[in-house]
Amino acid sequence: MRKINYRLIVSDYDKTLTNDDNQVPEKVKNAINEYVENGGIFAVCTGRMPNSILPQARALGLKGLVVAYQGTEICEIESGKIIKNGAIPYYDIARICREIENAGECVTAYSDENLYTDIPKDNKYLKSYEEIIGVEAVSVEGKLSDYILQNKINCQKAAGLVAAKNRDKLYFKLLEKLGDEFDVTCSASSLVEVSPKEDNKGEALKFLAAHFNVPIELTVGIGDNLNDLPLIKTAGVGVAVANAEPQLKAAANYVSVSNNDGAVAEVINKYGFA
Repeated sequence: MRKINYRLIVSDYDKTLTNDDNQVPEKVKNAINEYVENGGIFAVCTGRMPNSILPQARALGLKGLVVAYQGTEICEIESGKIIKNGAIPYYDIARICREIENAGECVTAYSDENLYTDIPKDNKYLKSYEEIIGVEAVSVEGKLSDYILQNKINCQKAAGLVAAKNRDKLYFKLLEKLGDEFDVTCSASSLVEVSPKEDNKGEALKFLAAHFNVPIELTVGIGDNLNDLPLIKTAGVGVAVANAEPQLKAAANYVSVSNNDGAVAEVINKYGFA
């Protein structure tokens, strides 16, 4: 048996655990398995919906908990049982959607296992997004803000699905308009997300550490995008992968290799074992 050093390693999923082909490299799977077999605890913390990330966590053979909606929802991997579930009231979600609509961008809203959008069903970019996350969207006619309001749909988050060149413009606009009330962040080059202020990846790490009885200083957080900032700032060691946003790299204790080079495996071998 190898001696464990940092007892809890928490990783983002897309473009951190996975490569650019949305696959988990074999050496990463092997490193996770070795770490867990020797007594380490490995968890995934993602902005994805629970019904999107649970099949991926099970395919990796992970046990215990998985964090969805970047902290708003936490589930048991084996059973799918929800042990923490937050949400934004429908009237605030409608207001958030309206701000994105007013900016001229496409809107998505996530409620438990349902994804709602104003993007037409046959849109090729929507189809690509559905394929990546493994969830079929409900496309509504008219404004999504009106649909949310009329049907009183509470949601875990809302997001603008944008061209990469427009992401920062929408991010700063929403940050100015909504940042005092909600967590405004980015999880990909095409997504600007708005979720509950108190539900972020840093708070999720604290929840996991308490659940598994691990001191926060013995945790490692790994990520690539702006929504991972709270995770790497909270962890005992915060790691940015080489393909991460510059802002994340600047805040990290360590910058690893890229997601395509098996960053998570490198981090496990560096920090997971004594």
